[in-house]
Amino acid sequence: MHTDALLDRFLDELTALAPVAVWAHGSLAGGDYQEGRSDLDLVAVLDRPVTLGTVRRVVTLHRRLRVEPLAVGLHCSYFAPDALDDPEQRHLTWAHDHVMRRPVTPVTRRELHAFGRVLHGRAPAGLLPPVRDRELGAFVVRDQRDFWRPAVDRAHLWRRDDWIDVGLTTFARATVTLREGRLISKKEALRELPELGAPVEVVEDIRRRRYERPAPSTEEWTTRRGELTRAYLGPAIDALVTMYA
Repeated sequence: MHTDALLDRFLDELTALAPVAVWAHGSLAGGDYQEGRSDLDLVAVLDRPVTLGTVRRVVTLHRRLRVEPLAVGLHCSYFAPDALDDPEQRHLTWAHDHVMRRPVTPVTRRELHAFGRVLHGRAPAGLLPPVRDRELGAFVVRDQRDFWRPAVDRAHLWRRDDWIDVGLTTFARATVTLREGRLISKKEALRELPELGAPVEVVEDIRRRRYERPAPSTEEWTTRRGELTRAYLGPAIDALVTMYA
């Protein structure tokens, strides 16, 4: 698999940074990974604080990986063991082909504890503080209220496959987490969405694009799909936040 070859090369390149641990979360760890469609979501714990020199080495590493198939979907956050406690702290991250700083969220932290895949070194339980249910629930509500609900009003975003896919599956996953206290995969989210009142034709469109090879969408369907999704998600998020805030 191209995925295995990419991970092997990534870990080899990462040796120079002396990682204490490298973990996978998301689809790769959760059993719903689709090569060429799913991202590779990783976390690397380094043996020392992140410096400007670390940033330069990370940039160089990822630029060298660009020749590998699937490299554009490899995202990794980097931090030292003494920077693990605060879920709001922003860490050096390579994602979407550039460097940024972003937190390792309570959802990611819970995934790592629940089913994180150890690619190198120590397991999450030995380094990463656990996530309390209340902390996880509060984050999920904030994410729906402060990020996804305002995004619903930006119509141009919902012409894109990725916004449709992630917006709807994240809502379903948030609902199950708040209702039952557990994390679910995107595949499970697609099964939940019709029960939550999501437009079935849009859910089926996501499923086909994720697990099959459908023909490209027409302009008419792209427009209608966005309208259906926004009409559903706005009120659905409002109701979820009202119930659990």
